[in-house]
Formats: sequence, structure tokens, C-alpha cells
Amino acid sequence: MNADNVNLYLVGFMGTGKTTVGRTVAHRLGFQLLDSDHEIERRQGRTIAEIFAQQGEAAFREMERAVVENGHPTERTVVACGGGLVVPPGMLGALQARGVVICLHAALATVLERTARHRHRPLLNVEDPVERIRTLYAARENIYRNAGTVILTDARPLSDIVAHVLRTWRREAADFARAQGG
Repeated sequence: MNADNVNLYLVGFMGTGKTTVGRTVAHRLGFQLLDSDHEIERRQGRTIAEIFAQQGEAAFREMERAVVENGHPTERTVVACGGGLVVPPGMLGALQARGVVICLHAALATVLERTARHRHRPLLNVEDPVERIRTLYAARENIYRNAGTVILTDARPLSDIVAHVLRTWRREAADFARAQGG
């Protein structure tokens, strides 16, 4: 495989900038952007909130698994992964087998600020969304920190974050391609 074609998977907690950063990175690379949540909504013809309400989180996680395993191009794609996508056992390995994984990270205060204005997140459709974020963040933080190169998105201009992601992707894509025999 040519290093210039290696997929990039952006993972991390909700509100860390995966879709925003992914859009700019994909544009710079001339890659397609695929947002796993949007792809699931498109395939299902309903919102993530509706899927959670009608079928539950476990069914949604299976839909995520299907997108990762056979629901996107194998080259020249930036995938902005849903916040919980790497949590189930085996999902991180599935991503790492398909390309470069970079984790976008932000402090809890930043996540709270960024997600406060979004009511479409089903995991926050609870009586105390702030407490829910704190609990999820604490449970998932170690998973994210071990998911790949961690890039902080707090109080940084988008251009700096994108430049850091691109530098990291180029280095790791070359390693990935060599490991694939390319």
C-alpha cells in the first residue's frame, strides 16, 4: 500500500473536534471524509437519538462495527469516529488494522463547554448531562489515551491542530504502509 493512500481514523471523546478537524484534514489531503455517526444515520434513515431510543446503545454499537468492518473505502478516507466507537473490545484493533489512528483530546472543561449547546447527543439526553459527561469521560479516558497518538485540541487554532494531525499521519502512514509490505 502507498503511504499517501493510508486511511486516517480520528477517535476521541465527544466534543474534541473529530468532525471539524477531519473535514479540514480530508480537504488538505484530497481524501473523502466519512463521519461514522452521519453514515449510520444515512444508512438507517433516522437519527442516532432515534436509534438509541428504538433499539438501544448495543444495536448502535453493532452498526458502528459494520461501518468499520465493511462500510467505507479502504484508502484515501478520513473517518471521524463516534465518541464511543473505540470502547467495545476489538474495535481499536479493527481501526489500527485499517490505517492510522489519532486520538483528539480535550480537557473535561472544554468538552463540557463544546457539548453544552448540542442536544442531539443521545448519551446526554439525561437529567444531569454534566454528570453523565464526567462519568463517561472518566470511564473512557484511559482507552483514548492508549488509542494512538494523542493530539490536544484545547485552546489551539484549528490550523495548528490540523498541521499536527497531518505531520503525525504522514509519519505513521509511512510506518503503516511498510508494515503492510508497501
